[in-house]
Amino acid sequence: MIPAEKKVFEGFKARELPKEDLFTQGHRACQGCGGALALRLITKAIGRRVIVANATGCMEIISSAFPQTAWDVPWIHVAFENAAAVASGVESALKAMMRKGKLKEEKIFVLAVAGDGGTADIGLQALSGALERGHDFVYVCIDNEAYMNTGIQRSSSTPFGARTTTSPAGKKSIGQMTRKKNVPAIAVAHDIPYVATACPTYYLDLMNKVKKAIETPGPAYLHCLSACPTGWRCAPNLAIEVGRLAVETGVFPLYEVINGRYKINYPHRRLKPVRQYLEMQGRFRHLTDEYIEIIQERVNKEMAKLRALERFASFYESVLANF
Repeated sequence: MIPAEKKVFEGFKARELPKEDLFTQGHRACQGCGGALALRLITKAIGRRVIVANATGCMEIISSAFPQTAWDVPWIHVAFENAAAVASGVESALKAMMRKGKLKEEKIFVLAVAGDGGTADIGLQALSGALERGHDFVYVCIDNEAYMNTGIQRSSSTPFGARTTTSPAGKKSIGQMTRKKNVPAIAVAHDIPYVATACPTYYLDLMNKVKKAIETPGPAYLHCLSACPTGWRCAPNLAIEVGRLAVETGVFPLYEVINGRYKINYPHRRLKPVRQYLEMQGRFRHLTDEYIEIIQERVNKEMAKLRALERFASFYESVLANF
């Protein structure tokens, strides 16, 4: 008997999304929380065969108030800095137990989840080590651009010009004085097979990237911008729109890096003015026209760099095809 060919996953369609929620109702997230929406979509895309290592932070606090939990899959609360390290241990333990016959040989996905503080700051060393060692797991950074759980303190993922409680705007300060750390580029530098950016506003894009990530052998990194109405000072009902404008202005472009080759998913060539994104949020309300123009120039420069990387990938593929 000839075995049936394995069906190739062609991407989720809006009318065919999984019905089962594995990050469920009853959590304590703020209204409009982009992180909670992201986790709901991510777990839908992965399914039940997963073990989650979740670092301390907003998503852990709102989902696991004893004796209740919003997680309907195996879930481990880990320290702020070691989501990647624990996920590495889980992945290694699963392989060892299957090799010794203590577990059935089957695919069990391992997912690490942390915020921008637990990723770009305190957890960067564990993430780098896990990527370098080549563990087969997916790491998702839920990036709300500050330490929101402990009072909206700045992180190295906080964008230039944003007001936080530890980067206040005043007579001699415009708020955050440094640029947002490019963690996806750091992940790419580890030469791993899959890196992508995502935003829950673009839910099909997010879910399809999660699916690609879990089906890619080896480590995968997904950086997910997650609007925080509380910390960003915008109305909860605008969380989806502010995420859309982050992408449409080029502040947070959506792209994939597959085996080192860049592919831009959004935005299209014509960007909306950055001012439209900034003016929706109270954390940028103090910025003058001069600083808005500085931010616009920076976005233009970064988008040009990203497009150059995409063009190089196309050129490189054409060279290889004719080699």
